[in-house]
Amino acid sequence: MSGTPPAHLSVPVTSWRASGAARGSRDIPEETAIALTYGRMTHAVMMATPVDLEDFGVGFSLAERIIAAPSEIEELEIVEAEQGIELRMSVAGGRMDALLHRRRFLTGATGCGLCGMESLAEAARSPPAVRGALRVPADALAVAPAALSEWQSLNAATHAVHAAGFWTEPDGIVLVREDVGRHNALDKLAGALARRGIDASHGVVVLTSRVSVEMVQKTAMIGSPIIMAVSAPTALALRVATEVGITLIGIARGDGFEVFTHPDRIVLEAPVHVG
Repeated sequence: MSGTPPAHLSVPVTSWRASGAARGSRDIPEETAIALTYGRMTHAVMMATPVDLEDFGVGFSLAERIIAAPSEIEELEIVEAEQGIELRMSVAGGRMDALLHRRRFLTGATGCGLCGMESLAEAARSPPAVRGALRVPADALAVAPAALSEWQSLNAATHAVHAAGFWTEPDGIVLVREDVGRHNALDKLAGALARRGIDASHGVVVLTSRVSVEMVQKTAMIGSPIIMAVSAPTALALRVATEVGITLIGIARGDGFEVFTHPDRIVLEAPVHVG
């Protein structure tokens, strides 16, 4: 195949400020139709940023429960076409048989992870419960959103994409993926974690977006017990986070954050040592 499209491109703009108008240029993110196929059958078509596509294929497959581990993808080929890009995957025989039994088509516009679902039961599926003894100090975790921004090279260029990052107390932000779609960014992060063999139960998923229910579902599939976002969650996201045991943190800004569910994982005050 030829090279995939660039993640962003420069376009001419005319900018206006109180001091007057000027001509210049602006970097904007690319948006491409990505078809995820299994055994040459299209399972989903998502609008996404054409970067880290191997991570996207693996992460999406894990989130959709098509596979249980990256090793069950026997082949992953990126095929560029005039209309977009195909992530052509072959999965282990038993997984393919199971997929055929529940085959559905999903066409998602940017930022819409549930569009086009043929089954309401599938949309409302309960993810696995999240376990783990992870506890993190509030003051250490509070710097995670600011640290995440330092890893967002595509957003620094375009100011138009979301990011999903993975934070641990010893190392801070260790991995970040970006995309025009917040769900896609999280799928890419899931794939990157799985492909590197990183145990997500030891860290926190950090998002630049609001927390809707599918973001909680995907985090549960990743196995991280804590999700942190700069915006507020939806009511359904809170109910699902409560049900599956995820600590959900929102409104994470420079001056603090709000813990909505399972606050026991967050150490809110430093211990006082006497003697």
